Amino acid sequence: MACGYCGRIVFHLFYIWLLLSSMVLKNVDGHGWKKQLPKPCKNLVLYFHDIIYNGKNAKNATSAIVAAPQWGNLTSFADPFRFGDMVVFDDPITLDHNLQSPPVGRAQGFYFYNMKNTYNAWLGFTFVLNSTDYKGTITFNGADPLLVKYRDISVVGGTGDFLMTRGIATLSTDAAELPVYFRVRVNITLYECY
Repeated sequence: MACGYCGRIVFHLFYIWLLLSSMVLKNVDGHGWKKQLPKPCKNLVLYFHDIIYNGKNAKNATSAIVAAPQWGNLTSFADPFRFGDMVVFDDPITLDHNLQSPPVGRAQGFYFYNMKNTYNAWLGFTFVLNSTDYKGTITFNGADPLLVKYRDISVVGGTGDFLMTRGIATLSTDAAELPVYFRVRVNITLYECY
């Protein structure tokens, strides 16, 4: 008699668990649980232009290889896939794709190539903006799988007009004249603005 009663309790508890879990894990479209993102509070599109020092262009260079693996050097990238190279940069930021446009700030930071079997970098940098529209900084970091057309990295903070901001920056290589020059389009979507 006690075992039959226990069986019914277990059955009812299982049924309640099944009912509750199906309610929790379904969203409006019925495809599983998804968190709803807030509406963006600000969106910017900026370009930064990286001119890598190659041993001959010191006057125009905006970045330099500062660390390389034993088989590499500081004026050309290591093979294969630039693995182990670390670059520090101070690049101009423009509102359009033209390197000759007046800069609205500087992109300052570093990236290093961290995969031996494909082109992949890890970025840590800050946009230092000083224009009539914006004054302050936006700080970014994250992985950059270079062969992917659109790559998202995190916006982790800022100062001035971007105080404590957070969001996503979608990077895309807009132009490349390798191994010396590349331009990156940065679509910044901010979800926390103060």
